[in-house]
Amino acid sequence: MVRPSGQRKPPTEPAPLFGASARLDIEAEVGFVVGTPSPMGETVQVDDFAEHVFGVFLLNDWSSRDLQAWEYVPLGPFLGKSFATSVSPWIVPVAALETARVEPPVQAPEPLPYLKGAQAWGLDLRLEVYLNGQHVASPPFETMYWTAAQQLAHMTVNGAGLRTGDVFASGTVSGPEPHQRGCLLELTWSGQQPLLLPDGTERTFLEDGDEVTITASAPGPDGARVHFGAVSGTVLPAR
Repeated sequence: MVRPSGQRKPPTEPAPLFGASARLDIEAEVGFVVGTPSPMGETVQVDDFAEHVFGVFLLNDWSSRDLQAWEYVPLGPFLGKSFATSVSPWIVPVAALETARVEPPVQAPEPLPYLKGAQAWGLDLRLEVYLNGQHVASPPFETMYWTAAQQLAHMTVNGAGLRTGDVFASGTVSGPEPHQRGCLLELTWSGQQPLLLPDGTERTFLEDGDEVTITASAPGPDGARVHFGAVSGTVLPAR
């Protein structure tokens, strides 16, 4: 993954500068791939999630926090996100995750009717994040406020159609505890609390040459674990 360049405005500068990102980050996420399409104009119901989504994979949504912070006020995250996304090579079928299904967190205020379903689509997936081979976080997917089924219902409520091969992602997976945060922005509290790695080095954001690996597993039948493989990427210098 090549370090991105773009506009950024450090707090000490009166105007934006152009250059390589100095606050490069990851986002540990879970991705979903559509198997069965839906016609344009029709909404996919929450309880129809498994009828349309074939499988689940791991996704690293690389993020440039300094490019993102400057451009997102007038435009939303664009260059801060569009430069790279890494996905794992394995897709775990939704049917293989039946044992991993759990009730999602209580949602308050109560969601609108189109976001309600009779089936529980929280998933007990345990992600692990490694930086240069050293473990730095264990984000729990089961604590995610919105389920993937609710995401799908929301994305199609305006009539947007699904196509076979479409993918969507969860957003950063983070839990309530410090070691459960799924990005460096949260792990280092926006760089204010550097992350001390087991080998004694520190990181606030990614440096050139850093390698990030995300793995995950979920409970399977008879006490077994379903494994998702890994998604890895190494930061190359800006060109």
